[in-house]
Amino acid sequence: MTQQRAEPMEETLDPEDWESMRALGHQMVDDMLGYLKTVRERPVWQPIPGDVKLKFRMPLPVYQQKPEDIYKEFLDSILPHPLGNIHPRFWGWVAGTGTVLGMLAELLAAGLNPNLAGADHIANYVEKQVIDWLKQMLGFPVSASGLLTDGCSAANLIALTVARNTMAGYDLRREGIQAAPYKMVLYASEEIHSSIQKAVEILGLGSDALRLLPVNDAFQIDLDVLRETIRQDREQGYLPFCIVGAAGTTNTGAVDDLNVLANICRQENLWFHVDGAFGAWAALAPDARTLVSGMERADSLAVSLHKWIYLPYEIGGVLVQREEDHRNAFSLTPAYLSHGEGERGMAGGDLPWFSDYSFHLSRGFRALKAWMSFKEHGSRKYGRLIQQNIDQAHYLAELIDASAELELVAPVTLNVVCFRFIKPGLSDAELNALNKIILAELQEQGIAAPSGTTISGKFVLHVAHTNHRSCREDFRILVREVKRIGEKRAHPMQAA
Repeated sequence: MTQQRAEPMEETLDPEDWESMRALGHQMVDDMLGYLKTVRERPVWQPIPGDVKLKFRMPLPVYQQKPEDIYKEFLDSILPHPLGNIHPRFWGWVAGTGTVLGMLAELLAAGLNPNLAGADHIANYVEKQVIDWLKQMLGFPVSASGLLTDGCSAANLIALTVARNTMAGYDLRREGIQAAPYKMVLYASEEIHSSIQKAVEILGLGSDALRLLPVNDAFQIDLDVLRETIRQDREQGYLPFCIVGAAGTTNTGAVDDLNVLANICRQENLWFHVDGAFGAWAALAPDARTLVSGMERADSLAVSLHKWIYLPYEIGGVLVQREEDHRNAFSLTPAYLSHGEGERGMAGGDLPWFSDYSFHLSRGFRALKAWMSFKEHGSRKYGRLIQQNIDQAHYLAELIDASAELELVAPVTLNVVCFRFIKPGLSDAELNALNKIILAELQEQGIAAPSGTTISGKFVLHVAHTNHRSCREDFRILVREVKRIGEKRAHPMQAA
């Protein structure tokens, strides 16, 4: 008689005790709702103590730990030390704030845990609807293509890949950039975001191919220099293929003259790409939408939704006017990903696969937080909040202009304010050092979190306002504290 072999002991990663995990989950939600509700009561940021940092140098855990103990470690060592961008006085680096429903949507999306490369499941239809809403808000036609990304860097890379492949004049995907009969070049202002240069380098064009051109007094690309540089490049045997316009530069919030850039692109047969990381959303603001007029004429547009749409990280998007250009740059279908017309089951469905429009095959359900948030607030409220941020930025500029100790260093176009503390008798080098001290102390004391940048050789405090929690009192506090710290720290310099 054959002896029956015992079944092996099989494991799972599901909870051993569902009820205690349910209770822990409820506690996490309650704690985070309370944390967000009381965010104004805490410092914006505080340095991480050395003993806390040491905890994150511990070796890999080998044995199981209780979820309750892991969560306690989160409460003790992680929750008290965030970047602080959810705080009403965080205005650094054009960082978004997140929302309550957006946070909860992340929980739901992770619970479903789909891959949005393709297949016939509901998450893809949610993303398609969000993309259609983006087209409607940003003035792109229904026929345009689109894709959600992890941010604007990926969106810029995808758009410039489409631009390069479409404008190359040969089968670049098959033959590669080394087969190009001419060196391809593209144009942007010296104020354009660094992700454009990174994309150009990744695409094998080399950073020398990116012509970073000077700006005018409004920090917009100099149009005369642009036209002349294109002419000279053609004469020297280069192939101009793209102009990148800025709908809100990171340094100053400047918006290039997008209509004129669109006209130049049509005249010169160039691709027109707009980096609208945050500034594109001025299209929703009642009094600011004319600033980005012409953006809708772009061949491609990159945006972030975790900045001026206030969604939790990470979510961006790219729109491309002609769907076939977008698909031709990325579509690749091996046998194991066969899908489309005639396919039954999960590989069928009404939608194209998003993997045909990007280098990503694994794609998370980031669309859900956008879908739920747009439904919760509606586009008109978003427009009002964006306008509110712009108005608050101009209010800050008024406070600065009214203060003899402060100086605006760039025009305030949208939501970016660049200013510094000044003191008679101090050189520019001393003022630069002083303003670096002011910035550090604002952050270290938990008062406010602007970032810093350099404009025309001057180190400045950089307020990039994409915060739905800020009110005018927050800006009065900022001005008061800059002047207090500046006066205190300027005296030793003057004495020296």
